[in-house]
Amino acid sequence: MPRAVIDLNTESGLAAVKGQWKFAQGLVPGEPNEGLVSQIEGSPARLAEYDDSNWEICTDLAKWISHGFSFVWYRINVTFPETVDGHPTAGVRVQFETCIDDYGELWIDGVCDRHRGAVQGFNVPQRVLMTEEVTPGEQHSIALLAANGPMAAPGGAVFVRYANLAFEWREAGY
Repeated sequence: MPRAVIDLNTESGLAAVKGQWKFAQGLVPGEPNEGLVSQIEGSPARLAEYDDSNWEICTDLAKWISHGFSFVWYRINVTFPETVDGHPTAGVRVQFETCIDDYGELWIDGVCDRHRGAVQGFNVPQRVLMTEEVTPGEQHSIALLAANGPMAAPGGAVFVRYANLAFEWREAGY
């Protein structure tokens, strides 16, 4: 299957989708104790309409953000381009691919694919379907929740190894 990839950790990739990464620390950013409370029903930062306007801009996903046990959210809004590598995108499938150090969840438009977008293991690459058929110009929100691990004795820091949009054509004559 022919494919083309937009690297969302490069200036050219971000320009192609008219996007900008932002980040904030905490399961619920801005809350005391990172929003960690007993019986929490979920973080609003996963939702597409969440207001991240006061979050810091992230220019390098691979930069270490937080040490010790911690959560960090990364968010971006992307607009699907008309073409990728000179090929039209209308009607093609798009996958979001990433690897979050150490554990991560993927939320596309406020929804987590619980089979592929939930925590898979320690530094496991993840890939979720964004759409089966692109409409150029359509917008989507991507929210990544990163957690440092191992949870009982975390080391290192939180960062994203890579984040890509993979456009996949079904026919060889794309």
